[in-house]
Order: sequence, then structure tokens, then C-alpha cells
Amino acid sequence: MNEDINALDEIHKGACMGEDAINFVLDKVEDDSLKKELEAELNDYKDIAKEIEDIYPEYNEGKPHATNAMNKAMTWGGVEMKTMTDKSNSKIAELLLTGVNMGIIEGRKILNKKKLDNQVHDIVSKYVTMQEKSVEKLKDFL
Repeated sequence: MNEDINALDEIHKGACMGEDAINFVLDKVEDDSLKKELEAELNDYKDIAKEIEDIYPEYNEGKPHATNAMNKAMTWGGVEMKTMTDKSNSKIAELLLTGVNMGIIEGRKILNKKKLDNQVHDIVSKYVTMQEKSVEKLKDFL
């Protein structure tokens, strides 16, 4: 049960960070195809976060962990600094790929090391699969 709660918290945080990162770069994107891809990925992150929020009460009281104000500020600041002189598709894809790869690593660690309830396992697996698809799509913009 504790492993399930930890897994849900970590994946929820990852989904929230993905949402934040995309929201921070979306207004910098000028290419319609990249913008469309990022909007689709944003919806995927929202869907996973919502799915976790819906089942979380089955595992724990309260709400799943999300990104805190400090993490949001640091993410925003990093995006601002790294896109100040370069707002190209390549730079934006590179920034997002860094975060996506961290999400894949965290998700895979959870799947490989923990014995999870089937419902939780399915959500973590869905998150990792979504991230892996994102890598393939973002590579086209490098």
C-alpha cells in the first residue's frame, strides 16, 4: 500500500512538472506542428494527473503530491534562461526531452523495483509509455 502511494505521488509530480514545463514554453513556440504536439502532450499529462487524483482516495487520505512553488519557479526560470537567446524548435524540444527522460527513468525505476497494485501499475506503465512516445515525437523537432 505504501509503495502504491509513493508511486502515485511520484507519477503525479512528474505529470504536474510536465504540465508546468509545457505551459512555460508554449507561448514561445512559433511552429504550428510543434505547438500542436505540445498541446496534445499537455492533455496527456492532465489526463494522467486526473486519473491519479480520481483513484488516490482508495490508497490515501488527502491529495497526491504535486510540484511546489519553488520547483515551479525553478522550472520557469530555467526555461526563461535557456530560451532567452534561442527559441528554436530544436532548443525547446531539447529542454523538454531532458525532463521527459527524467520522467521515463523515474517511472521505469518504480515499475522495476516495486510490487504495485494492478491499478497503480497500469497508471505508471501508461505514464512511461506516454513519455517514451513523447521522446520519439520530440526528436523530430531537434
